[in-house]
Amino acid sequence: MDIRRPPLAPAHRSLPEYVRHWAETIPDRRAFTFVDHPAPHSRGVHRTLTWRQLDLRVRALAARLADEAEPGTRVALLCPQGTDYVTAFLAALTAGLVAVPLYPPGLPGHGNRLEAVLDDARPAVVLTTSHIHDDVRDFCAGGPVPTVVVDQVPADAGDFMPVAPDDDAVAYLQYTSGSTRSPAGVEITHGNVVANARQALAAYGVDDRPATCVGWLPLYHDMGLVLSVAAPVVRGMLSVLMDPVAFLHEPARWLRLLAAHPRALSAAPNFAYDYCASVVTDAQKAGLRLDDVAALLNGSEPVRPGTADRFHAAFAAQGLAPDTHCPSYGLAEATVFVSAARPGEPLRRFALDRDALATGKALPAQADDPTAVTLAGCGTPAGQRVRVADPVSRVRLSEGEVGEIWVQGPNVGRGYRNRDQETQRVFRAEFADDTAGNGHWLRTGDLGTVLDGQLIVTGRLKDLIVVDGRNHYPQDVEASVQDADPAVRRDRLAAFAVPGDTGERVVVVAEHVRSTSLAEIDVPGLVRAVRAAVSGRHGLRLADVVLVPPGTVPRTSSGKVARALTRQRYLEGAFAPEPSEPSESAESAESAEPGA
Repeated sequence: MDIRRPPLAPAHRSLPEYVRHWAETIPDRRAFTFVDHPAPHSRGVHRTLTWRQLDLRVRALAARLADEAEPGTRVALLCPQGTDYVTAFLAALTAGLVAVPLYPPGLPGHGNRLEAVLDDARPAVVLTTSHIHDDVRDFCAGGPVPTVVVDQVPADAGDFMPVAPDDDAVAYLQYTSGSTRSPAGVEITHGNVVANARQALAAYGVDDRPATCVGWLPLYHDMGLVLSVAAPVVRGMLSVLMDPVAFLHEPARWLRLLAAHPRALSAAPNFAYDYCASVVTDAQKAGLRLDDVAALLNGSEPVRPGTADRFHAAFAAQGLAPDTHCPSYGLAEATVFVSAARPGEPLRRFALDRDALATGKALPAQADDPTAVTLAGCGTPAGQRVRVADPVSRVRLSEGEVGEIWVQGPNVGRGYRNRDQETQRVFRAEFADDTAGNGHWLRTGDLGTVLDGQLIVTGRLKDLIVVDGRNHYPQDVEASVQDADPAVRRDRLAAFAVPGDTGERVVVVAEHVRSTSLAEIDVPGLVRAVRAAVSGRHGLRLADVVLVPPGTVPRTSSGKVARALTRQRYLEGAFAPEPSEPSESAESAESAEPGA
């Protein structure tokens, strides 16, 4: 059985060295399995590579890449989810090239971003598969970049010798999700990714015990790449993959894979847990046992305790332990993992005074206070240092004070490709009150604080809404909006500020649920309920509430709501108000609610 504990690996410097190690020590154990779902009701077709097979394919493809490009040049991965993607990524590193994890041209809504990334990365080679080769060739027709079809390269490396890795050499470019700015490629070194894989394994308690990684997150995403590829390669454990689309079509597929594999370790954003809780049927739960799940990571910003409660209530009868939910924090600039709650510990939740939070203070409130802001603790740092700083003065803040989260550790990337000024600002920060020369820090752009030793993430600095000198977190406003009326689609809305004659005005653009047509919705009533909820809880008057069809609010390639892009499109007039929606002037008389 593959669940047998693999022998502890010596400390290697790169992922290709680990692949070679496992191919020599446990050659016939399963390394990667991709579960394909070719039909709507498919239970899954398993395609598996052992460590020996993976090593042969990786070295053969690396040999081919060495004929196409010089070491240090970039190779773009335009492959679908699956074992070919894993092979392509590891082969690029084995050949001494810089991998650029991307996605096929057909990903809805991301064609322009793909063009921008390719223009910035300027790859010497493009890797794809035979299934989508024609689409990739047509998409890349404007440039003379050679294309290598991964699944058509014979598994014969000949006399190819892998390039000796350098810890500080760039292994891959992790492009940030971005919104309105052009994508920025974070330079992740071989040392960074190995360090972060080890940090994650230790944090989630699988560094010295058997486990199986089960994931549907896309491999071009930082968390998907590290948790489903890097960590299993470093630990020598099985990684089971499925396509994100297969999860969205039927989330019970993910749960069945968790149940089928001992001590499963998996990750998903906040919406996925709510999605499972709301759509998985009793018939799909029948026979499902989740007793042996090791840890479920939630890496949203911020993590909502209510989501964890709903998910575990929905699957408690299936044996899911409540202490498997691990709120976590990370970002691409730190490879991915920074801080995490440990499995086996109860979820730490903090009820905070909303008014104090608006002034930058995290003060406790009564748990039953309806106006309190309840956030989950994201545990403690995983093998790195975390501090909170005033983003303007760069002075360290004390526990309970909200500021920018700064990170220091071996997992912090080298910088942004070809962006020296931005690299200096983000990756080379120093505390203004540092007299001991404690080195450079990464400025995350995220806001948070530390309470009782727990890192609490409160939001993004760039998304912060400031009205009359008070801070309002958009995700907090969005939570109030989606709770105000069931016709608002959860986690598919954006709150942001726009310029007004007398200061900032707050706008909400929200999708309505798929199960209800616009004609069936009482739009004026919905808008009134939303305005009242936001006014009562936040003391904010919404200047505009725009209800749009499902799929309208833009999202980043990692699935997060792109607030800045939503704001840009709103200002450009892209979201025309529905005829039945009351205008701001029509509501002026009734908008003078208490606290507005």
